[in-house]
Amino acid sequence: MPTKRYFDFKSYLINRFGEKVYKVTIDAGFSCPNRDGTKGFGGCIYCNSQGSKHRKEGKLVTPLKQQIEEGKSFYKKKMNAKKFIAYFQTYTNTYADTETLKKIYSVPLDDDEIVGISIGTRPDCIDQEKLQLIEGLLKYKEEVWIEYGLQTIHDQTNIFINRGHSLKEFEDAVNLTINRGIKICIHIIVGLPYESRKMIMETANFVAQLPIHGVKIHSLLLLKGTLMEQIYNKNPFPFMTMEEYVDTVCDILEILPKHFIIQRLTGDGYRDIFIAPDWCRNKLQVINNIDKELQKRNSFQGKRLSYLKVGTDK
Repeated sequence: MPTKRYFDFKSYLINRFGEKVYKVTIDAGFSCPNRDGTKGFGGCIYCNSQGSKHRKEGKLVTPLKQQIEEGKSFYKKKMNAKKFIAYFQTYTNTYADTETLKKIYSVPLDDDEIVGISIGTRPDCIDQEKLQLIEGLLKYKEEVWIEYGLQTIHDQTNIFINRGHSLKEFEDAVNLTINRGIKICIHIIVGLPYESRKMIMETANFVAQLPIHGVKIHSLLLLKGTLMEQIYNKNPFPFMTMEEYVDTVCDILEILPKHFIIQRLTGDGYRDIFIAPDWCRNKLQVINNIDKELQKRNSFQGKRLSYLKVGTDK
């Protein structure tokens, strides 16, 4: 059972597998329709163009099998880990034809230490055929997740951040995915430029009504080499303080259903290209402050859940 006032991913995995399970991140060399001109160029304004450490001049240089072994080795040495989830993370991990995807997804299937697969993608890069392929992974692994980036429900923000897909495309993707055995995790960003607290909570309330399994809440990060860096240098916009972020995240948790698995509560990583806000450098402090605020409120996930039906069909 969860040890926190929200249903955290760590507790879920321990309950599911009897021990800690660690995500091994994978860069499979994918691009994005918002980078190659299909939908746009430059990507979302907060997204860095370098991909991961496994690329050189944009090309993948570390084979997938090697990435998996290196990731497992790291957690084995540091955490004595025994079970892992292969996380296809970098860019849009369904952005290829089905045969190509089949070859890529098959790489971790024969590894008994890999108990699950998670695939991060955009909602405008999924269809029935691809979902059938992903659903088929359940024959080999106990946990199969697809992670859809929503970020916000507000059109004006999506235009500003150069997101490149509509809310309807997101709703369609979720409706195509449900009832397949695939677990769905939705990403939202708190602190997007010029979004009010009311707008953020509208996105959270929308997500709370969805037939999904998990949520990742990200703090907005300003990174080197992004379009947002260029925008910020010309016309600086305010970032949330840590206190504002913690307060907002606790408000969000209070309206999310208790069965939603909370996979993330803040941003992290990117230390070599990180610019702002400075408080995001200390992920543990942010999480501890969220725990303290929930305790101070005598509150918990789902305490103020609204049952108003919004958006995606159930």
